[in-house]
Amino acid sequence: MTNLDLGGSGPPETILPEVVEDLSSRLDDALALRDADDRRAAISGIVADNPRYLEAWARLGELGRDPIERYAAFRVGYHRGLDTLRQNGWRGSGYVRWQHRTNRGFLRALHGLHVAATEIGEDDEAERTAIFLRQLDPSWPPSELA
Repeated sequence: MTNLDLGGSGPPETILPEVVEDLSSRLDDALALRDADDRRAAISGIVADNPRYLEAWARLGELGRDPIERYAAFRVGYHRGLDTLRQNGWRGSGYVRWQHRTNRGFLRALHGLHVAATEIGEDDEAERTAIFLRQLDPSWPPSELA
């Protein structure tokens, strides 16, 4: 269920819908694999089967073997996330907070894009993503981001 809160004061807040439980379980199983290559391959398979699953894109980015591979996965997750937000009522502004578990895949991808952009020296992208994260969630960064 999508939740777009337009009431009260301040900007609207978008909460993305739940993913299919099977996907969540499949990702948890993949993340539990001991070998990094096996984890990356399992998550890559999840992304191939479910290219709109934002959390999987973000986790694939975290497992990238080099800065460009990480940047590419995070960028795809970020752009897929923008599409998903728009499909769920977001109009280019308003809150998308980490406190809502269903928003975390998008925010994790955006944060990863920020880190990867910094790493490769794409300073304008790094600055833009840092600002965007704080606009989406003024309490950014969350203490539990791992």
